[in-house]
Amino acid sequence: MNDSAPARSTRRARVRAPELVGKGGWLNTGGTGYTLADLRGRIVILDFWTFCCINCLHVLDELRELEEKHRDTVVIIGVHSPKFVHEAEHAAVVDAVERYGVEHPVLDDPELATWKQYAVRAWPTLVVIDPEGYVVAQHAGEGHAHAIEALVGELEAEHAAKGTLRRGDGPYVAPEPVATDLRFPGKAIVLPSGNFLVSDTTRHQLVELAEDGESVVRRIGSGERGFGPDSFNEPQGLALLDENTVVVADTVNHALRALDLVTGGVTTLAGTGKQWWQGSPTSGPALEVDLSSPWDVAVFGGKVWIAMAGVHQLWTYDPEARTVAVAAGTTNEGLVDGPGAEAWFAQPSGLAAAGDRLWVADSETSALRYVDGDGAVHTAVGTGLFDFGHRDGDAEQALLQHPLGVTALPDGSVAVSDTYNHALRRYDPSTGQVTTLATDLREPSDAVVVGDDVVVVESARHRLTRLRLPEEAVRVESVAHRTQRAATEVAGGGLRLDVVFQAPAGQKLDTRYGPSTRLLVSSTPPELLAAGDGAGTDLTRELTLDPAVTEGVLHVSAMAASCDDDPENEYPACHVHQQDWGVPVRVAEGGAERLPLVLAGLDEDGT
Repeated sequence: MNDSAPARSTRRARVRAPELVGKGGWLNTGGTGYTLADLRGRIVILDFWTFCCINCLHVLDELRELEEKHRDTVVIIGVHSPKFVHEAEHAAVVDAVERYGVEHPVLDDPELATWKQYAVRAWPTLVVIDPEGYVVAQHAGEGHAHAIEALVGELEAEHAAKGTLRRGDGPYVAPEPVATDLRFPGKAIVLPSGNFLVSDTTRHQLVELAEDGESVVRRIGSGERGFGPDSFNEPQGLALLDENTVVVADTVNHALRALDLVTGGVTTLAGTGKQWWQGSPTSGPALEVDLSSPWDVAVFGGKVWIAMAGVHQLWTYDPEARTVAVAAGTTNEGLVDGPGAEAWFAQPSGLAAAGDRLWVADSETSALRYVDGDGAVHTAVGTGLFDFGHRDGDAEQALLQHPLGVTALPDGSVAVSDTYNHALRRYDPSTGQVTTLATDLREPSDAVVVGDDVVVVESARHRLTRLRLPEEAVRVESVAHRTQRAATEVAGGGLRLDVVFQAPAGQKLDTRYGPSTRLLVSSTPPELLAAGDGAGTDLTRELTLDPAVTEGVLHVSAMAASCDDDPENEYPACHVHQQDWGVPVRVAEGGAERLPLVLAGLDEDGT
């Protein structure tokens, strides 16, 4: 634990940056490959990301302003490092780069070669390389743009004075645009007229389609990112509030919007346009409370429920009182059932109300879950963050892969848009069985029922696809996977956990209201930790591993708050740094006795 800002020499530790290697090759460069030598003289920021990760998507948005402001000195390179099997497919990475508007070169690293060379342990991680090719900073998680902006300014001045800074155009080459009516649509609903309303996510619009699901009736929104009365920013979920009003999850604006179907006018129901951070209000007047990447919405129990993917929670919006509040989830990422206030989610991304249940597609745990009438959370399918695949049968052993949508079916069962399996699955609560309804769909993200048909949003095929609800399920070969990251070998018995945090230059830890740091540790299986689990404020902790448990996953959540250290400023800006890690470990003779996790700064202790 470091209680003060690091000395200048700490940030300038001379660590030569490893080469950039990725079997999938380069995107957004016009077909040209690059080495670090090619980038010498520029400030390089490596963004280790994977497209399933909501925190990674937050970082993409955080970097946009810095990227534009320093375009002649800074080169941002996204190093795509997959978690799920689907994310290792090159075509899927190509789609994701377009889907999320990535405007810098991307190295496709399906085998995690560069990830391993840089000893990265979490998505997202940012690494800053100076113009001479040395690593000068590393940050895990989101919320670091302010610190990197300050560091970039220092590096520009330092290397301009030394003559080692090279200005000019970067290696980014924009891909050719493709003409389609929809571009990576997210969610859809059936309107009272029988037409469809679709969130055309990548084009920042809503599109009304005729009953054929193809003919465009009208477009709502300018098509440019924005938070004005005629603009959206990567909208996703939709829900009918009444026959004339649609609630829209305006995801990257961190807001709920209302569409008037008669006039086409758009107003804001909830959110400020700013992202929620730890310590922000979790309830209150809807237009005064920050939200975080609302991904879907559904009307349940008289309220609009919100899948708040950005903070792993479910929130509600009360249309009568015009207030918002947390309904379930602690902000910790994982799969824990129980009362709403104690449950854990992992990027809930799809909602569907059916009777006394609200169904939830919990994407990062590859799970189907539900909230009952008392607000308690249950899991129907799924086991946790690291197990996924395509397996039918009893729900206890069935597997999904990063589902984004869930749809109530007429017979009381639910259809799951099993996004990374390119399939539509079905769970029947009466039998506890999981089956496959359709395959060969391309990243399905939602579905709606129309008569005897189900209309699927095929996001990566940019269309709606109508399927007849089959009487018998499709049979597929069972496949099971675990997240493919090499386990860290650790010594049996004692293990020192060090979360490395060095307050960025010009800042200090914020201790005005008590401890400025927080550490939460748990494990899968729980028996792995004989001692050391639970919450505390020290970023260093001694863990005791049970020698009878030879492998598992350590779950570590860390937070640190820092403020600008300027005695002349009566109201200094403060910043929250937060990251969750899931670290696979294996007990082995001669294994490490210390586990360092870098939240911000550089790890100087190699012992």
